[in-house]
Amino acid sequence: MNKRWKEERSWKWYNKENWPVGINFIPSCAINQLEMWQENTFSPETIDRELSLAQSIGMNTARVFLHDLLWESDPKGFKKRIKEYLTIAWKHKIKTIFVFFDDCWNPDPKTGIQPEPKPGVHNSGWVRSPGENRFRNKSEFSLLERYIKDIIKSFRNDKRILAWDLYNEPGNSGRGLDSILLLDYVFSWAYSVRPTQPITAGLWNDSLTEINKIITERSDIITFHNYNDAKNLEEQIKRLKVQYNRPLICTEYLARGNQSLFQTCLPVFKKYKTGAINWGLVAGKTQTIWQWNSPEQKEKDWKKIEPKLWHHDIFRKDGTPFDISEIEFIKKIIKEK
Repeated sequence: MNKRWKEERSWKWYNKENWPVGINFIPSCAINQLEMWQENTFSPETIDRELSLAQSIGMNTARVFLHDLLWESDPKGFKKRIKEYLTIAWKHKIKTIFVFFDDCWNPDPKTGIQPEPKPGVHNSGWVRSPGENRFRNKSEFSLLERYIKDIIKSFRNDKRILAWDLYNEPGNSGRGLDSILLLDYVFSWAYSVRPTQPITAGLWNDSLTEINKIITERSDIITFHNYNDAKNLEEQIKRLKVQYNRPLICTEYLARGNQSLFQTCLPVFKKYKTGAINWGLVAGKTQTIWQWNSPEQKEKDWKKIEPKLWHHDIFRKDGTPFDISEIEFIKKIIKEK
């Protein structure tokens, strides 16, 4: 079987799973995907400690970003660390959605020592995958193909993996419709080594109709992003259910300043049996407690400062929550039948 799942197959899979509720996870010690996974900065201890916080509030899913440069520079070591990560996550009863490509943030990724965060700037060190040069050079796609196929082949029967998210926000960072070619290829590569887990890519921008057509026609399940209030979220879920009749997972939400909140959005997700994965777990080097496009902080003691209203994330590094009422609500709604 090397094609898209039929609707019945997607529902059979989804109905066997617990309600997917969780986080986009990167350990607080890592500024980006490279720092999370490279041998010298991979931190099983941090991953273990922080995923235990997710487990403690009932979460069961983590969405985690990979990177092509990690595989290119050290394929065996990279896969070894993926296995180690999966062992830790599974210990905490957490399944993982792995993300391959990403059009967001900095265009020129490099392996090795990563930059320090720019004071107070949201995701100042996050990097695209592939970087701009490789993205623009079709002759480099053969390496990307080998990367995708090797990783999926290595883990395509692993029950600890919930799904494969092939491409995060294709067309972002000004790439627009230029992302269509790689998006089309990555679905074909994934189909050719058909995993037992579902394949998807997330809807994130209604104006990118050509990109969205590829996503919705080739994904086994429908995933999407919504950083708006609960009313907007409910309208989108109802529309997607009617349009596609496939299981839904929101793979990014939670923007407190936009009224995308646990207390208002999680009841909507539960009502419509839609998976819910918010951005962020522990505040750290990605600095996503700050708003998108946040200005650089000039104060010398900026590390002691945190915004009054966190944009994303749930816990501080010491395990204390941003808002204890959120924690209590999350625990309660996940436990409710």
